[in-house]
Amino acid sequence: LTPHYRPHRPLFFPQVYLAEWRGQKVALSKLSSLDYLEDFLHGLSMLQLLQGPRVVQLVGFCLKDYTQVTEHHPHGPLLNLEGILEQQQHQQHNTWQARLRLAIDYVLILHYLHNSPAGRRVMCDSNSLEKTLSQFLLTSDFHLVVNDLDALPEVDTPNGLGVKCGHRELTGDFVAPEQLWPFRNAGTQFSDDLMPEYDERTDIWKIPDVTWFLMGRVPGGDVVHFHLFQIHQECKREDPRLRPSALDVSKVYQSVYSSMVQDSAGFRDML
Repeated sequence: LTPHYRPHRPLFFPQVYLAEWRGQKVALSKLSSLDYLEDFLHGLSMLQLLQGPRVVQLVGFCLKDYTQVTEHHPHGPLLNLEGILEQQQHQQHNTWQARLRLAIDYVLILHYLHNSPAGRRVMCDSNSLEKTLSQFLLTSDFHLVVNDLDALPEVDTPNGLGVKCGHRELTGDFVAPEQLWPFRNAGTQFSDDLMPEYDERTDIWKIPDVTWFLMGRVPGGDVVHFHLFQIHQECKREDPRLRPSALDVSKVYQSVYSSMVQDSAGFRDML
C-alpha cells in the first residue's frame, strides 16, 4: 500500500487515505486513537459479517496496527451528491429516476441491516441528516453502498432486548420520538440507566427526511413526493410499532418508480 496522505473522506476517529494496492486505488483506514478501538473492532467485524452487494467491499485488514482496506469510490460519501450532480459529466444522472433509484437503494440497505446475517442491526450513527448521509458511499454507477458500520447494535427481539444509540441524551426532530428523553418535560435530568431501549424502527422514522434530500429539486420530483406521501406519513407515526418495515417501504418505492416510468413511456408514445 502506498498512501497518498490525502483524506479519502471525513471521519471522526480513523484517518482515511487514498492508497494503491496491486495497481488499484483503495481506501486505507487507520485508527487514530485507541480510545476508539472498540468501535474500530466492531466496525471491522460488521464489515466481515455483512459483506455483500449493499456493503462496501473489505479488501483486507491488519490488527497489528489497526488498519483496514476497503474498495475506493471516487464520488465519496452520499453527502457529496448535489456537488457531484452539478458537474457537467454527471448531469445526465440529475433526474427523478436516478434520484429515486438512490432512495430505493437506501431503503433496501436498511432492509438488509434489519434482517442481516449478523442479526437485526440498527444504524446508530444517524442522529442528524448529515451524519446519516456520511454512512453511505455513492458508487461510480450511481448506486449506494453502506460504509460506516462501527455503530450497529443488535436488537434481540426474542429476549425483548432493544438498543440505545450511545449514552448521551439525543435531541432534535431528525431522531425518532422514542430516542428522545421521555422525562424532559418533567424537569428530570437525563439518565442513561433510565432511558428506555428501542429497536430498528428508529431507522424507519428517518426515511422520509433522507428521501427528501435524495430527490432534490428536479422535474418530476414533486410527483414522486405526491406518490410517497402516504408511506412517508406511516414512517412518521409516533408509535414505532405502527411504522412499516423497510421492506414495505421499498415495495412502495419500487412500485412508484415502475408506474412513473410506464406513464412517462406512454406519454412519449402519444407525442
